Amino acid sequence: MTDVFASIAFYTFGLVSVGGAIGMIAARKLVHSAIFLVVSFLGVAAIYLLARADFLAGVQVLIYAGAIMILMLFAIMLTPGQVEAAGRPGQQLAAALVAGAFLVMTTFTLMGTSWPMAQTLSDKPTTEAIGQLILNRFVLPFELTSVLLLAAMVGAILIARED
Repeated sequence: MTDVFASIAFYTFGLVSVGGAIGMIAARKLVHSAIFLVVSFLGVAAIYLLARADFLAGVQVLIYAGAIMILMLFAIMLTPGQVEAAGRPGQQLAAALVAGAFLVMTTFTLMGTSWPMAQTLSDKPTTEAIGQLILNRFVLPFELTSVLLLAAMVGAILIARED
């Protein structure tokens, strides 16, 4: 009986995620588009919870639905209201062709791949194991990534500053 409920919940959250993504693309105002993106992010976080990936669900909510959306809303608020995207007439057709090709390749890959299912899902939280790996085995790559992100942030500030 729980398999039926899990399947219903998965498809419901999947529809919420896809609906949010379609709403983001179809929305005329940037703020509405950002709100639809939050809905899509929250749907993905719920799917992570169904898969018992609690760390990924928490990161999805905190980083994507929280921090990234705040950053995007600040960018929307600080951008002049009448900014038009300059483009050539054939760009929409080219974008549609690329998106269609990507859809076809993704569909063939998803349908042609054997996706093994886990026999049992663990009830243990994944955060402790991830923390142990980051602070023991992968401490050097973790620290190098933080230095790289710091350098990128300083570079972005130097490029964006007004002289």
